[in-house]
Amino acid sequence: MFIVDTALEQREKQGKPVRVGIVGAGYMGRGIATQLLRPPSGIRLAAISNRTLSKAEQALRDGGLAEFKIITSVAGLDESVSRGEVCVTDNPLLLCDAESIDVIIDATSDLETGARVVLHALEHKKHVVLLNAVLDATIGPILKTYADRNNVVITYTDGDEPGVAVNLFRFVKTMGFLPVAAGNLKGLLDPYRTPETQKAFAERVKQSASMITSFADGTKLSMECTILANSTGLGVGKRGMYGPKCAHVKEALTLFPPEQLLNGGIVDFLIGAEPHTGVFVIGYSKDPVNAEYMNFFKMGDGPFYVFYTPFHLPQVQVIPTIARAALFHDATTSPIGKPVCDVATIAKRDLKAGETLDGIGGFNCYGAIDNSDAAQKENALPMGLSENCYLKRDISKDQLITYADVELPVGRLSDKLRAEQNQYFYSAVHA
Repeated sequence: MFIVDTALEQREKQGKPVRVGIVGAGYMGRGIATQLLRPPSGIRLAAISNRTLSKAEQALRDGGLAEFKIITSVAGLDESVSRGEVCVTDNPLLLCDAESIDVIIDATSDLETGARVVLHALEHKKHVVLLNAVLDATIGPILKTYADRNNVVITYTDGDEPGVAVNLFRFVKTMGFLPVAAGNLKGLLDPYRTPETQKAFAERVKQSASMITSFADGTKLSMECTILANSTGLGVGKRGMYGPKCAHVKEALTLFPPEQLLNGGIVDFLIGAEPHTGVFVIGYSKDPVNAEYMNFFKMGDGPFYVFYTPFHLPQVQVIPTIARAALFHDATTSPIGKPVCDVATIAKRDLKAGETLDGIGGFNCYGAIDNSDAAQKENALPMGLSENCYLKRDISKDQLITYADVELPVGRLSDKLRAEQNQYFYSAVHA
């Protein structure tokens, strides 16, 4: 962080700020636009794209910008950015094509849209910052191979739990501890919540009912922990994780099977634990001298120690993620290779043949994290690909839904990339 702020100040002095394009002007896109319009030293918002142009325009007005340029071509975008103007468009691919933009932020939360934009951005040698958890959890590993081929960075953002947790994981590891567990602090998990049960709360916090449902039913949690797993190598102790309840995060020391912690480690979560937000990492060290000091500084007797970050602020903490990617080629999170975990689709109620699945945050299914090898063996339908799948047979409540149980929609890029990911990582060459 201290290296990042110094580097950004230098870019500001040089008159060469990192230029950012945001795709998506929803809840998070709007918040990020506001941050980048202040502006932070060494970074500038160049453009924002949204399917509904008026929503992108309103995001800029909410950020205090009265004048901006509506553009319809790459040449127009580059010319406007060179004059210091902020641009608006309904075509996200223009941002990917523009020479004047260094980093693309995918704030869409939509898998198919995100796949199209991110792939295009990577192929045009743009660094990509994701706030699209479903994209990263479903096809992040194969997109990482595209980023590597084009010598650019793809990363999930700091400020959302996976990014905060990976930062803490790296910090703990750098101090000489073996990270054996990492995860989220969560206040509620009920896999049977629906947009109807969450409607009033969603209206109160100005988010969509489906998004709030995905938080409450554990799907978003599973997506986030999958990103964390794929970036660290930690698996899960069981499908869906343990999710023990406790009063404070420090109690995590005794809540997970020690044999699993010491056999590769796990991602998981805590329910109801103070400070009620943020992330935790359990580090392991048997060094007796280190134990003496850790005890003195009130970290416990060891050999397991709990470290935690008591906040996560995506719209603010995205700024160091942008800078790390653009200036240091360093990802906040990045798949380390073959997928470690995946998010399987589970029936939220008894489902009948002929029904069409309504996807993330809907009425008829929820996502549960599992080890990727297990999900592959069972032919599990990834939750990220479940929307608009047609059921070919009845499925009981809480039953795993497999590829054999559904007909996929025709022509989706996300299905193509997922098939490519499976082939790349599970073929004889790459297994």
